[in-house]
Amino acid sequence: MSLPMVVPDPTLPSAVTIYEVGPRDGLQNESAVVPLNVKAEFVRRLVAAGLPIVEATSFVHPKWVPQLADAAELVERLDLAGSTPLPVLVPNERGLDRALAAGVTHIAIFGSATETFARRNLNCSMDDQYKMFAPVVARARAADLDVRAYLSMCFGDPWEDVVPVEQVVGAGQRLLDLGATQLSLGDTIGVGTAGHVGALIEAFGAGGVGVDRLAMHFHDTYGQALTNVLAAMQAGVTTFDASAGGLGGCPYAESATGNLATEDLVWLLTGLGIAHGVDLEALVGISVWMAEQLGRPSPSRVVQALAPTND
Repeated sequence: MSLPMVVPDPTLPSAVTIYEVGPRDGLQNESAVVPLNVKAEFVRRLVAAGLPIVEATSFVHPKWVPQLADAAELVERLDLAGSTPLPVLVPNERGLDRALAAGVTHIAIFGSATETFARRNLNCSMDDQYKMFAPVVARARAADLDVRAYLSMCFGDPWEDVVPVEQVVGAGQRLLDLGATQLSLGDTIGVGTAGHVGALIEAFGAGGVGVDRLAMHFHDTYGQALTNVLAAMQAGVTTFDASAGGLGGCPYAESATGNLATEDLVWLLTGLGIAHGVDLEALVGISVWMAEQLGRPSPSRVVQALAPTND
């Protein structure tokens, strides 16, 4: 397998953490139910390929996300005591109850930076979302669980258009103030650009939130994901969400191509000499296998270039 020529940039971080979201964010919008054994194997293979964090599933009510109705059964099949964290998304206290009963040690909550998306996705106002999350985070932290907070619509909203930077910073600060240890800033519809990324990170810094507490979650709807990763690294961010094979779509934009593909991110990091710990050949093989399970090719450009059928 070919790899890019390594040309290090001393101005960039020496290492990056890839937060793999394929099993949860990548699969949640699949219309055909993916078998439980396939999901479990997917997670295990991603861990074996060196992904340092693999978000496994979500304890959301099956009515809202039927694809993840088997969350409890999936978690039972995974090694929660292993060295690789396997977080689960929890929407509310009922979801937390299920996570605690399953022995989960890392959870995530999912908030909105805009009023419209909060009402459409969380069925509550922006202010009320914090009231909903407060007991979840408090109880999770009391139980020694790590809590990550996702913040969606940070760069644009299909109903509200441009989202003011100060509005995003305020929403993110409130989630961190609840007790979350990390804040993942989501470009949910993929409209962000490099300058916007830098301005948002700078604004968080001015508000007292350092880059060590931030992660970035980019979608490649307009082909800007890797450019935005580079801009974020130039600003000091070292944690990036990605989905193996580019799994996952955005239901809020017709042209959305989904999450940043983990393989594409690994290729960029490898060429820059930035440590990431992921076996690219193994990862490509995993995405080819998962594409076969789903019955369609992977949208990842790196998978398309390096898949065995293209050798």
